[in-house]
Amino acid sequence: MARFVVWGCVSVAVLALLIQAIPVRRVNGPVEADVSAPPDVERVLRRACYDCHSNLTVWPAYSKVAPASWIVAHDVHDGRNELNFSIWNRYDAVTRRKKLDLARDEVRSGQMPPAYYLWMHPNARLSAADRELLENWFSTRKR
Repeated sequence: MARFVVWGCVSVAVLALLIQAIPVRRVNGPVEADVSAPPDVERVLRRACYDCHSNLTVWPAYSKVAPASWIVAHDVHDGRNELNFSIWNRYDAVTRRKKLDLARDEVRSGQMPPAYYLWMHPNARLSAADRELLENWFSTRKR
Protein backbone atom coordinates (compact mmCIF):
# COMPACT_ATOMS: atom_id res chain seq x y z
CA MET A 1 0.00 0.00 0.00
CA ALA A 2 2.74 2.48 0.94
CA ARG A 3 4.43 1.66 -2.34
CA PHE A 4 1.35 2.77 -4.30
CA VAL A 5 1.18 6.02 -2.36
CA VAL A 6 4.86 6.75 -3.08
CA TRP A 7 4.43 5.97 -6.79
CA GLY A 8 1.29 8.06 -6.89
CA CYS A 9 3.09 11.04 -5.35
CA VAL A 10 6.04 10.63 -7.72
CA SER A 11 3.66 10.45 -10.69
CA VAL A 12 1.85 13.61 -9.65
CA ALA A 13 5.18 15.44 -9.14
CA VAL A 14 6.46 14.36 -12.57
CA LEU A 15 3.18 15.39 -14.20
CA ALA A 16 3.31 18.77 -12.43
CA LEU A 17 6.80 19.32 -13.85
CA LEU A 18 5.90 18.17 -17.35
CA ILE A 19 2.89 20.46 -17.70
CA GLN A 20 5.18 23.45 -17.14
CA ALA A 21 6.56 22.80 -20.64
CA ILE A 22 3.20 23.58 -22.27
CA PRO A 23 3.59 27.13 -23.61
CA VAL A 24 1.19 29.87 -22.60
CA ARG A 25 0.99 33.16 -24.45
CA ARG A 26 1.28 36.06 -22.01
CA VAL A 27 1.76 39.19 -24.08
CA ASN A 28 0.64 42.77 -23.89
CA GLY A 29 0.07 44.36 -27.26
CA PRO A 30 0.47 48.05 -27.88
CA VAL A 31 -1.93 50.62 -26.51
CA GLU A 32 -3.25 52.07 -29.75
CA ALA A 33 -5.75 54.51 -28.30
CA ASP A 34 -6.85 54.22 -24.71
CA VAL A 35 -10.41 55.15 -23.85
CA SER A 36 -10.71 58.71 -22.60
CA ALA A 37 -12.17 58.93 -19.12
CA PRO A 38 -12.14 61.43 -16.27
CA PRO A 39 -9.32 60.78 -13.76
CA ASP A 40 -11.59 59.26 -11.09
CA VAL A 41 -13.14 56.84 -13.61
CA GLU A 42 -9.75 56.00 -15.09
CA ARG A 43 -8.37 55.11 -11.63
CA VAL A 44 -11.22 52.64 -11.05
CA LEU A 45 -10.93 51.17 -14.56
CA ARG A 46 -7.18 50.64 -14.15
CA ARG A 47 -7.57 49.11 -10.70
CA ALA A 48 -10.53 46.84 -11.39
CA CYS A 49 -10.76 46.26 -15.15
CA TYR A 50 -7.50 46.75 -17.04
CA ASP A 51 -5.84 43.43 -16.14
CA CYS A 52 -8.33 41.63 -18.38
CA HIS A 53 -9.73 44.43 -20.52
CA SER A 54 -6.63 46.21 -21.82
CA ASN A 55 -3.14 45.56 -23.15
CA LEU A 56 -1.76 46.74 -19.80
CA THR A 57 -2.19 43.41 -18.03
CA VAL A 58 -0.01 42.91 -14.98
CA TRP A 59 0.92 39.22 -15.16
CA PRO A 60 1.26 37.93 -11.57
CA ALA A 61 3.83 35.30 -10.61
CA TYR A 62 1.22 32.53 -10.54
CA SER A 63 0.42 33.25 -14.20
CA LYS A 64 3.73 31.59 -15.03
CA VAL A 65 2.91 28.27 -13.32
CA ALA A 66 0.62 25.69 -14.93
CA PRO A 67 -2.24 25.03 -14.60
CA ALA A 68 -2.94 28.52 -13.19
CA SER A 69 -1.16 30.02 -16.21
CA TRP A 70 -3.71 28.40 -18.52
CA ILE A 71 -6.64 29.86 -16.62
CA VAL A 72 -5.17 33.36 -16.37
CA ALA A 73 -4.18 33.49 -20.05
CA HIS A 74 -7.62 32.21 -21.06
CA ASP A 75 -9.42 34.81 -18.93
CA VAL A 76 -7.28 37.66 -20.26
CA HIS A 77 -7.77 36.49 -23.84
CA ASP A 78 -11.56 36.27 -23.37
CA GLY A 79 -11.69 39.61 -21.55
CA ARG A 80 -9.78 41.39 -24.28
CA ASN A 81 -12.00 39.82 -26.94
CA GLU A 82 -15.10 41.18 -25.19
CA LEU A 83 -13.75 44.66 -24.43
CA ASN A 84 -10.24 46.03 -24.82
CA PHE A 85 -9.78 49.63 -23.74
CA SER A 86 -6.32 49.68 -25.40
CA ILE A 87 -7.81 49.35 -28.88
CA TRP A 88 -10.78 51.64 -28.33
CA ASN A 89 -10.03 53.30 -31.68
CA ARG A 90 -10.91 50.09 -33.56
CA TYR A 91 -14.53 50.10 -32.39
CA ASP A 92 -17.12 52.04 -34.33
CA ALA A 93 -19.64 54.22 -32.44
CA VAL A 94 -22.35 51.54 -32.36
CA THR A 95 -19.94 48.88 -31.07
CA ARG A 96 -18.59 51.26 -28.43
CA ARG A 97 -22.11 51.97 -27.18
CA LYS A 98 -22.95 48.25 -27.03
CA LYS A 99 -19.73 47.45 -25.16
CA LEU A 100 -20.30 50.23 -22.66
CA ASP A 101 -23.92 49.17 -22.12
CA LEU A 102 -22.84 45.58 -21.50
CA ALA A 103 -20.07 46.74 -19.14
CA ARG A 104 -22.59 48.89 -17.24
CA ASP A 105 -24.99 45.96 -16.90
CA GLU A 106 -22.26 43.59 -15.71
CA VAL A 107 -20.91 46.08 -13.17
CA ARG A 108 -24.45 46.81 -11.96
CA SER A 109 -25.26 43.11 -11.52
CA GLY A 110 -21.96 42.38 -9.75
CA GLN A 111 -20.72 40.05 -12.49
CA MET A 112 -17.68 42.25 -13.05
CA PRO A 113 -15.14 41.95 -11.73
CA PRO A 114 -15.81 38.22 -11.25
CA ALA A 115 -15.74 36.84 -7.71
CA TYR A 116 -12.97 34.34 -8.48
CA TYR A 117 -10.75 37.19 -9.70
CA LEU A 118 -11.33 39.10 -6.47
CA TRP A 119 -9.96 36.22 -4.39
CA MET A 120 -6.48 36.93 -5.71
CA HIS A 121 -7.00 40.66 -6.41
CA PRO A 122 -9.01 42.13 -3.52
CA ASN A 123 -7.94 45.65 -4.53
CA ALA A 124 -10.10 45.24 -7.66
CA ARG A 125 -13.26 45.02 -5.54
CA LEU A 126 -15.72 47.76 -6.42
CA SER A 127 -17.34 49.76 -3.66
CA ALA A 128 -20.90 51.01 -4.06
CA ALA A 129 -19.44 54.41 -4.97
CA ASP A 130 -17.13 52.80 -7.58
CA ARG A 131 -20.06 50.95 -9.12
CA GLU A 132 -22.16 54.09 -9.27
CA LEU A 133 -19.29 56.07 -10.79
CA LEU A 134 -18.70 53.44 -13.50
CA GLU A 135 -22.40 52.91 -14.20
CA ASN A 136 -22.91 56.65 -14.67
CA TRP A 137 -19.87 56.97 -16.91
CA PHE A 138 -20.80 53.91 -18.98
CA SER A 139 -24.33 55.27 -19.40
CA THR A 140 -23.41 58.84 -20.30
CA ARG A 141 -20.28 58.25 -22.42
CA LYS A 142 -21.20 59.04 -25.99
CA ARG A 143 -18.34 57.32 -27.87
